Amino acid sequence: MQTVSKLAAALVCGALLSANAMAQKAAPAVIVNGTAVPQTLADAFIAEQKAQGAQEGPELRAAVREELVRREILTQEAKKKGLDKKPEIASQMGLASQAVLIRAFIQDYIKNHPVSEAQLKKDYEQIKSQLGGKEYKARHILVETEAEAKVLLDKLKKGEKFEDLAKQSKDPGSKDNGGDLGWSNPSNYVKPFAEALIKLEKGKLTEAPVKSDFGWHIIQLDDTRPLTPPAFEQVKPQLQQRAQQQVVEGLLKDLRAKAKVE
Repeated sequence: MQTVSKLAAALVCGALLSANAMAQKAAPAVIVNGTAVPQTLADAFIAEQKAQGAQEGPELRAAVREELVRREILTQEAKKKGLDKKPEIASQMGLASQAVLIRAFIQDYIKNHPVSEAQLKKDYEQIKSQLGGKEYKARHILVETEAEAKVLLDKLKKGEKFEDLAKQSKDPGSKDNGGDLGWSNPSNYVKPFAEALIKLEKGKLTEAPVKSDFGWHIIQLDDTRPLTPPAFEQVKPQLQQRAQQQVVEGLLKDLRAKAKVE
């Protein structure tokens, strides 16, 4: 089965490296040239495939078994050539094993430190309040220097079309679309841009070029509309992922502060 062949190499290598003596004593999934491949490795393959939508059954088990055979054959051939003894290969194997262990530790920590529903709702309300009540439909022209921006702004004030001059913009995402940025909340823009945008009236341009880390902007506000944020349940998975990342970052910061590094 082709999908089995696409399993992440890190998972495979990590699982091979972490197979312990107890697993070796259990009934193997398959024996290749006298070497037992543990059933735990087959179980890991099957679990990964099921997580990706595969249906457990004889076909999946047969495909997993064949994949294990192929990988064990290749592993044995690599060892015959002494590749596992090469420092650079041994280092890569060590990193793969380390990555599996780290992932397991983080998953275990998240499982034992769940984020409460109340915290997720608090985060949701906080983000909602930061968004404000409007979305803005804007367009811009981005150039390298203030002098360039002033020349373009002067042309706009004299009646030249924004869409035509926008072709000179260095923003590849909007230059061929008249500088149109679509509907967005100001919080999605860098601070100088956002501050200038919210001060504009519909159809108006910034009186002077606006400087940001990207260069110099000429901004035009086309329209505004009330912002309707998605419902809590709709964004709950993203909120949960964000909160879990914050939990892990806090853990890492704490462990780093306590670690003795020489």
